[in-house]
Amino acid sequence: MVLVLAALAATGLSVGWVWTKAEAVAPVPLPTVGKPMETVNPSAKPTKTPTPFGKVLGTEMVASNNDTMPIMSSAWGNTYERTGLWGGAAIWLTVHSNYVKGRSWGNYVAFGQLPPEIAYTNTPAGLKEAASQVGGRALVNLYDKDTQVIKGSVVHKPITVNGHPGHEIVAKVPVKVAKLPETFSTIMIAVVDRGDGTAAVSVADLAGSTPAWQNVWRYKVTQMKLSK
Repeated sequence: MVLVLAALAATGLSVGWVWTKAEAVAPVPLPTVGKPMETVNPSAKPTKTPTPFGKVLGTEMVASNNDTMPIMSSAWGNTYERTGLWGGAAIWLTVHSNYVKGRSWGNYVAFGQLPPEIAYTNTPAGLKEAASQVGGRALVNLYDKDTQVIKGSVVHKPITVNGHPGHEIVAKVPVKVAKLPETFSTIMIAVVDRGDGTAAVSVADLAGSTPAWQNVWRYKVTQMKLSK
């Protein structure tokens, strides 16, 4: 009896050791039913998460996070976001149609979020710096990398939108295009703190011959609705 118990105890310890070791070294094989499980090439990389985009719905530009800003007027139509905002939407108004064959010039307004790669802090200095970063990107994307604003034309101003602090920048961009009756455009940037470590952004690029749209844009910025 003692020998039998000893043998059983030894067997139990041996089985326990084998299972413990097996679990530590390699998984237990799964039973196969029908076609074996397919393996994935370990060198394959996961696809990059696509950049979100917003859209124009009725009378509002709706960012991908559901923030909204009213469009400028019913005369403005939907277009694609080209200033580099995160999850943004945009609208367009033609000012000069076919100033040369196949080319038009117009006003542009975009609305979305501050791109996540732009460092941001909710302070007056942080808002100003974020607006400057957005402005620089907008100049490159709307014009080209060598574009410079007109000296002395840059104006900074703290703003508030529904109790949320923000910052506005206005500057003039020289325009020298043959057969185009414009000498400058006005670029306008508004960055508004959302209260969660991110910011809402609107960018306007308005032909110099249409200054009345500047205050329309400012009014629409005050009507931003920030989702929670």
